Amino acid sequence: MTEPLRILCTEILPWRLLKDQAEADLGFPIEFQEQDFITAQRTAAMSPENYDVYDQCFHNLDIVWHWRAIQPIDTARIATWGEMSGLARTVSTNGRVGVGDAPATRLFVQPDATLSENPTGQISMLPTVHNFDSFAINKDVSSVDVDRDITSWSELLEPRWHGRVALVDEPAIGAFDLTMALVAAGRMTVRDIGNMTVSEIDEMAGHAMELVLSGHLAPFWRRASEPVERFASGELAISSIWSPSVVTMKAKGLKVRQAYPEEGYRAWHGGLCLSRHLDGERLEMAYAWLNWFLDGWAGANMARQGYYISVPDRIRAHLDPDEWDYWYDGKPAARDLPDPQGRIAIRAGEVRSGGSYRTRSNHIAIWNTTMDEHNFLVRRWDEIIALAQSRGLRRRIS
Repeated sequence: MTEPLRILCTEILPWRLLKDQAEADLGFPIEFQEQDFITAQRTAAMSPENYDVYDQCFHNLDIVWHWRAIQPIDTARIATWGEMSGLARTVSTNGRVGVGDAPATRLFVQPDATLSENPTGQISMLPTVHNFDSFAINKDVSSVDVDRDITSWSELLEPRWHGRVALVDEPAIGAFDLTMALVAAGRMTVRDIGNMTVSEIDEMAGHAMELVLSGHLAPFWRRASEPVERFASGELAISSIWSPSVVTMKAKGLKVRQAYPEEGYRAWHGGLCLSRHLDGERLEMAYAWLNWFLDGWAGANMARQGYYISVPDRIRAHLDPDEWDYWYDGKPAARDLPDPQGRIAIRAGEVRSGGSYRTRSNHIAIWNTTMDEHNFLVRRWDEIIALAQSRGLRRRIS
């Protein structure tokens, strides 16, 4: 019996929606090993023999590549490589590129084994799903018109939300949401938010601790299900958010809306890596998974929870035209639309926050990033979380 292909992933990958179809199409079993961001990154770097494919984000690449835990991907073996979107393959676009770890900056493997945007025939990570995140507001507990009245990341600091504001507990994400809010509110300045200095990180951490001590911040969260539960209970009014959480809340009937901050989105780009130990039949299985993932069916399912795919034309055949119009073209929903489980989530007439893919992708402030001072950031962030825990402001979900 064939040993399953082992895929190390986070909840960014909705693997429960994909497993049965992938196994039927590929003809071999697949084992998904879901861990939180921080644990998955540690496993990927330190234990590459325990997985075959690593599914994560480009801002995690520096660590796994430094430890040579993954091997280069041959683009000649990727059927859709020529169809890859410019956002995944190039740094220069006509829109707001955003600072930080844009995927192309560490995409191509150079002859000296470094990573850069200079095209070669080998890549470090195969670009897959991506999105443009900000924060969500529960319209049920306020009278604000999110599209009209909420225009800035500084909203996270507004006194009207005191005690009902949450950030994600991941330093390469939550720290940027908070810093963008502080900068937008005029409480601090930074030279380069994508690569902050020690003193700037210290200043951000100081503000964070004040917000914890004052009670402005509610408990931090780490898994996408947490803000769903806490918005539903009324505990939260505003929070950093990921699109699957928004879609799940809409399916539950909650009136949540993601903000379109004038400063721009915090963007992320996911991808697939090959463990360094792969060769022979195991390597063939891994390449089969990579190609299946981008062939259309998976991307269509993930579109229904708000994700984009790096080869969008492939999913058109798997999405109803009304779904494409809403999720990618930013048009009003022509009818009620389902989430990936088939539950009605988008109501007729609703327009996706931020509009079309083109509009949203041209409005990036920063990419999720591992900065030069990432280790220092992690230490300071851990201190913030420890302070929050001591005040009952962090619930750990196993």
